[in-house]
Amino acid sequence: MDGDAKAGGRAGAPGGRLPRKAYERELFRLQTELVKLQEWVRAEGARLVVVFEGRDAAGKGGVIKRVTEHLNPRVARTVALPVPTDRERGQWYFQRYVEHLPTAGEIVLFDRSWYNRAGVERVMGFCTEQEYRRFLRQCPVFERLLTEDGILLRKYWFSVSDAVQEQRFRSRLEDPTRRWKLSAMDLESITRWEAYSRAKDEMFVHTDIAEAPWYVVESDDKRSARINMIAHLLSSVPYREVPRPELTLPPRPPSTGYRRPPRDEQTHVPDHAASLASGTPPEAG
Repeated sequence: MDGDAKAGGRAGAPGGRLPRKAYERELFRLQTELVKLQEWVRAEGARLVVVFEGRDAAGKGGVIKRVTEHLNPRVARTVALPVPTDRERGQWYFQRYVEHLPTAGEIVLFDRSWYNRAGVERVMGFCTEQEYRRFLRQCPVFERLLTEDGILLRKYWFSVSDAVQEQRFRSRLEDPTRRWKLSAMDLESITRWEAYSRAKDEMFVHTDIAEAPWYVVESDDKRSARINMIAHLLSSVPYREVPRPELTLPPRPPSTGYRRPPRDEQTHVPDHAASLASGTPPEAG
């Protein structure tokens, strides 16, 4: 859905790939800060919502993985909703998203969100023109209600060029561990590139509001995209480091005579690792 994301016509795209060592060093620093942010959210009873949107294969999942990698899943959770059920289709459109909003002390990351209506539903014809126009009118009101109630709402659009998107699609087709990420609808997005671009542009016109602006992340370079998005998120929230109680590892008490039951009385998993160490190829299974 990026109007300026055609190969060779990319406005403001960064040049060169971020070196791995610099990336890993800065990522660790930022992830350490994310832990501080998490503890501040929990201590202050804050509510943080982060929306991740963008074209297929724009790198949203990789960023979410790095954001949550060291966070407490009881505090920070990811919401990736499936296709709505028949019952959900009969509800107010935003209703099924409302029930996943955070309570005090929680962070919720939406891996795609209510903006499905302005993107895939609009382009693929899964909603009517009336439903689409109603969404464009209601979405800014909905988000103003969230922010007025104190929710910290951050919206990120991941922008990828057509050439890089196609390259990532091909990589997924050839990788058996990532082929599940690719669907027929993903591939159809190649033939509907300009339709998605127009839909994204119109969505921004209606929903890029002062209370909840859109932040665009250039994501042809995944490393840079991850660093830039996380750094911006941290800079946009007025968190502080929360003092934690000092913890001391207690001394282990002396043995009272406990003996472990014989190993042959328990069922153990086979030692698959030993076959690798010995050079014996494991059996397929």
